[in-house]
Amino acid sequence: MPNIKKLLIANRGEISLRIMRTAKEMGIQTVAVYSEADRLSPHVKFADEAVCLGPAASSESYLLGDKIIEVCKELNVDAIHPGYGFLSENAGFAKKVTDSGLIFVGPSPESIEVMGSKLAAKQAVGNYNIPLVPGTEEAISDIPAAKKIAAQIGYPILIKASAGGGGKGMRIVENEAEFESQMDRAISEAISAFGDGAVFIEKFITSPRHIEIQVLGDQQGNIVYLFERECSIQRRHQKVIEEAPSAVVTPEMREAMGKAAVGVAKACNYYGAGTVEFIVDDALNFYFLEMNTRLQVEHPVTEMITGKDLVKEQILIAEGNPLSFSQKDISIHGHAIEVRVYAEDPKNNFLPDIGTLETYQRPQGPGVRVDDGFEEGMKIPIYYDPMISKLITHASTREAAIERMIRAIEEYQITGIQTTLGFCKFALNHEAFVSGNFDTKFVERYFNPESLDPTFSKEEEELLAALAVEFFDKSKKELVQKPKQEKAATVSAWRNRLD
Repeated sequence: MPNIKKLLIANRGEISLRIMRTAKEMGIQTVAVYSEADRLSPHVKFADEAVCLGPAASSESYLLGDKIIEVCKELNVDAIHPGYGFLSENAGFAKKVTDSGLIFVGPSPESIEVMGSKLAAKQAVGNYNIPLVPGTEEAISDIPAAKKIAAQIGYPILIKASAGGGGKGMRIVENEAEFESQMDRAISEAISAFGDGAVFIEKFITSPRHIEIQVLGDQQGNIVYLFERECSIQRRHQKVIEEAPSAVVTPEMREAMGKAAVGVAKACNYYGAGTVEFIVDDALNFYFLEMNTRLQVEHPVTEMITGKDLVKEQILIAEGNPLSFSQKDISIHGHAIEVRVYAEDPKNNFLPDIGTLETYQRPQGPGVRVDDGFEEGMKIPIYYDPMISKLITHASTREAAIERMIRAIEEYQITGIQTTLGFCKFALNHEAFVSGNFDTKFVERYFNPESLDPTFSKEEEELLAALAVEFFDKSKKELVQKPKQEKAATVSAWRNRLD
């Protein structure tokens, strides 16, 4: 059984630091890679060794799989952890890693390939009685045939890129009149984003919740699920707030979803940490969406409620160790919430913002965790995802976790750039979130940029300005007329003694 002594993290920022911390606790040396834009990043300084891959653009640095493998050979590295994003779900890279004699801390290349295609994934789980959204089981490009299928399914329908993710290559079609134009756009987006124009059709669930199940599997065939994460607060089909467990999932539903997730993992002989995503309708029927064959951004909430270090488990599994616990050994302890702190302006359609972290002070206290990769004075680079950090709170109940998160947000001091902290506080205070009665259309239904920055009418602004002038004039007059001895009387006793 191989023993990992030196680990290279093929990533950057907060996830690199997150992985390095666990590796160090396990007595494993760490190697960081970085681009020229990240040369001063904390993950570079934290690692035992660090190597520059190239210029800022990820295509010239973090995506250079062959160069990363070369670095491993030069530094006698045993294994590569890809984190998330970049090369983490690249089956070709995973195969090159294993073919070169290195350990890939993740699933097999075959599992990545199967689950990397939404169509292949749907076909793979067909023998496991997994609930699927009604739709086509293979790619379709014939417009008349596609229209016929859409009519049978019933509008609205969703055209999705088979190789898609993050909302790219995805188009909602409300009626037949707009079908052809939306299909052309979906194919064009899919080719541009993924180099693969294959699309398929699904029934569009109008009020969906996004709920996912964390799974762990070892190379001996044992698979467990570590309960669910609620990920329905999104903007542009990307998550902003996650929590575990979900406010609406019953014990019976949790078990059913967990068993379905294990079935998905078995369908592709999965090992390592993975996440099975489901879409849930307003009647709480759930349908398999896709499987992410990597560590998720939101994995900390699962760690908080289960007490399991998912990175440690990934490394142990990669070494060939069997799972040290079974399904009956895992239970839910309390409630955890994560907010993603993005350098984005919620008042400007959540567009990314750039600048310098002039002030950067993290919240602290019981049940508060911050996973980040920045320090005060650093610049937010324009080349990568705009996430600054992940703020996580844990408490005994959902209500207490919400209250703790609101306190932590208020304590988090960031100036120099716009962030999503204000939006997250708005969402956590909203009745829909507090009650648990929300879905992926939360932003569309409830969020107004004015909610973060109350505005005044012209008359109100003029009145406030007049009051300010009056207050200033009054204060100035009192200061001029104040007797000299009164000023002296304000000197403290200890100062008088010194004089």
